[in-house]
Amino acid sequence: MIRAARAFWLSSPGRGELRDVELPDPAEGEVLVRTLYSGVSRGTETLVFRGGVPQSQYTAMRAPFQEGDFPGPVKYGYLNVGVVEEGPADLVGRTVFCLYPHQTRYVVPAAAVTPVPEHVPASRAVLAGTVETAVNALWDAAPLIGDRIAVVGGGMVGCSVAALLARFPGVRVQLVDADPARAKVAEALGVDFAAPADALGECDLVVHASATEQGLARSLELLAAEGTVIELSWYGDRRVALPLGEAFHSRRLTIRSSQVGTVSPARAGRTYADRLALALDLLADPALDALVTGECAFEELPDVLPRLASGEIPALCHRVRYAEDA
Repeated sequence: MIRAARAFWLSSPGRGELRDVELPDPAEGEVLVRTLYSGVSRGTETLVFRGGVPQSQYTAMRAPFQEGDFPGPVKYGYLNVGVVEEGPADLVGRTVFCLYPHQTRYVVPAAAVTPVPEHVPASRAVLAGTVETAVNALWDAAPLIGDRIAVVGGGMVGCSVAALLARFPGVRVQLVDADPARAKVAEALGVDFAAPADALGECDLVVHASATEQGLARSLELLAAEGTVIELSWYGDRRVALPLGEAFHSRRLTIRSSQVGTVSPARAGRTYADRLALALDLLADPALDALVTGECAFEELPDVLPRLASGEIPALCHRVRYAEDA
């Protein structure tokens, strides 16, 4: 039996559309999932929407269940929460997270879905992929008790990192962003907030997630001697200039990249599944609801994504809800 579904596609840079999809019956070891919510990660997905993925990164930037190729047409996305309608008995009826694009129903291997803990609402679970990025970043960063830490860039990833750092004992955590509206988000997450010019210096660690040249330069300025910047930003096809003269060498500063595509070497014994399960468990904290700053119906997505990409809608995570009979 062929089943009908609908999916969001980037038909060409700057233009999206909904397309009809035909789904087969799930085979042995597969599940049929009906989507409840998906999430738009404003940084990466709007970069894809604008056609800003450099050709050299086409393979590295592929999402697990992407269809098509950059710059388009392409079906792209990786924050999806749904309910299993058919599949193994232990999964039927369970709410699950999957790294799947925006689509009303889909069939994937059962191993590709992760059950959402009962104490985590499905509406919050769309943040799992981003919190997973934050977990990996902190495995890379290895913060210590009592550290002085700044998170520069109050987007979805930066706020997720700040939220997790707020749980570390004895640390001084400050979220730094040029947008004063991020102060309310910082307050909800339990961390201090500052504009870039007012940020506290002498940091042992700075996590940079603003995806701007100015933000990375300011991150270096905020470090104490021997300090480290963990670079989480994805710049796409943009070049970035850095002040690596001045005191960079004399103060023995370090810039390290962190990227969720590889489990941190500091936790080489953990699997991707372990990391995602941990991220979902951490989402029991209702403070993380502050990262969801907008919502729309699935049918509105072709009109909403251009506004997210342009900044007209100043979102962190924009949640997409699906009709019950989708």
